[in-house]
Amino acid sequence: MTVYRLDPLTDARWDAFLQDHPQASVFHTSGWLNALSRTYGFVPIVITTSSPDSDLRNGLACCSTSSWLSGRRLVSLPFSDHCAPLLDNAQTLHTFMDYLRQCVIHKEWASVEVRLPDSSVPENSSSFETDKTFVFHKLTLGPSLDELFAGFHKDCIQRKLSRASREELAYEDGVSESLLNKFYDLVLLTRRRQGLPPQPVAWFRNLIACLGDKVKIRLASKNSNPIAGILTLQYKKSLVYKYGCSDQTFSNLGGTQFLFWKAIQEAKSTGLDEFDMGRSDWANAGLVVFKDRWGATRSTLAHLRYPNRSHKIGWAARKIDIAKHVVPYIPDGWLAAAGRVLYKHMA
Repeated sequence: MTVYRLDPLTDARWDAFLQDHPQASVFHTSGWLNALSRTYGFVPIVITTSSPDSDLRNGLACCSTSSWLSGRRLVSLPFSDHCAPLLDNAQTLHTFMDYLRQCVIHKEWASVEVRLPDSSVPENSSSFETDKTFVFHKLTLGPSLDELFAGFHKDCIQRKLSRASREELAYEDGVSESLLNKFYDLVLLTRRRQGLPPQPVAWFRNLIACLGDKVKIRLASKNSNPIAGILTLQYKKSLVYKYGCSDQTFSNLGGTQFLFWKAIQEAKSTGLDEFDMGRSDWANAGLVVFKDRWGATRSTLAHLRYPNRSHKIGWAARKIDIAKHVVPYIPDGWLAAAGRVLYKHMA
């Protein structure tokens, strides 16, 4: 079967195809891909078995990346919680993976990576190996708000929401530059606490520019002090939680829980079907349990890689471990600069 490539930023068939495919997400859209391209210089590519003069029947969204840390790779899809191949039949996935393996053999890329729901990983995956797995949480919004609330953990969610109400936390949302700056200050604080370089502020600006009203920043404050923020994305019938940040000094006030509940209430009021709570690393047990406590259902995402590069990944992990001991002591300006330089290499 012949495989073709298309540019999803210029080929109008792509976004039209996404509107009709049930597994399409905001991470497939030309807006998300354009933000990746603008911020990090990644080159978006879609591979498909549909010829250039026909309607699209399938597609695998990827980005070509180049890094001194991990080499020249094709990734489906950098910094995206999930980006399932959009298929018309089971054989198409085998065709895509065989094609990608040949691209590596012919040295177009040093490696390729495909991210799949664990239930979709084929038994014969053309020498691809599972590199890593993640937990994925999704909350169905079909029940009433009262029923949803009753399903929240009584101590960690319901009581936190009661505390936030007693504290009369201030709430604001939107995409203004002022709101983005407050949000980004909390991003710096959070990434410093985690010992990791922050996302460049340009990334958030480009998300707003490329995705427009699909993006919303939500901020909670106490006495005019921002204490927690989340960034959500909306696409079709799904609201996606993508980024969260907070000032841990005020964690007892329930700011993050307050923002999640605001987002869920708004999603219900606008007729959305699900709250996509994103992926979590299994090693981040606290985040996994936090999402469990909202009554969300779990599934597993698998990252398949060809070829296996575990020795290089181990070296990359050691570099990140070193960074965790350095980042907490870097001034804010330098930390933001480090994010601009280093973050793209973490794709």
